[in-house]
Amino acid sequence: MVERDNEHEWLLHARRGDDDAFASLVEAYQVPIYNLCYRMLGDPAQAEDAAQETFLKAYRGLKRYDPNRPFATWLLAIASHHCIDRLRRRRIPTISLSELLPNQQKPDDSPGPEAALAISEHQQAVRGMLEHLGNHDRAVVVLRYWYELSYEEIAQALSTSVSAVKSRLHRARRQLARYWMEQESVALATRGKCDEASAI
Repeated sequence: MVERDNEHEWLLHARRGDDDAFASLVEAYQVPIYNLCYRMLGDPAQAEDAAQETFLKAYRGLKRYDPNRPFATWLLAIASHHCIDRLRRRRIPTISLSELLPNQQKPDDSPGPEAALAISEHQQAVRGMLEHLGNHDRAVVVLRYWYELSYEEIAQALSTSVSAVKSRLHRARRQLARYWMEQESVALATRGKCDEASAI
């Protein structure tokens, strides 16, 4: 992540109207902000647009930024709220990401056909599970497990209480576990029918 001294200096100058300093902040945080938007929205073009909107809102709100609050958490909060608003306007939340899970393999790895199929099926399962979560619950899951924010940081980011974050996370985990078990039951039943058919 960004060196604290550099970030402090850039923030100091950016709040005084130095556009070059703000450009340095954008360059430092554009990847994590884009990734968050991508995981929330599931579309590269919309994620790019949402990331740009996030930085535009941050630029306009710099004078209201509390220096005692981590800048990264503040940015993630803006991005999260913006993505939730987009999903709400979209009405039907969708997430279709092949990169939802943290990378399990190196970029230059070349899995065989069976491994590639297993990875694809696993990613589809994760996508299906997250589609069953509400917008705010999805944001809590992404911020907790992909960005490893604390309960307090997530509460700040989503303008809610720590107890609400814990409640949402608990509910989301139960929903995901229940959906996963349902999918496993369907898969087992399907395999059983295939075995019976092949035995005839």
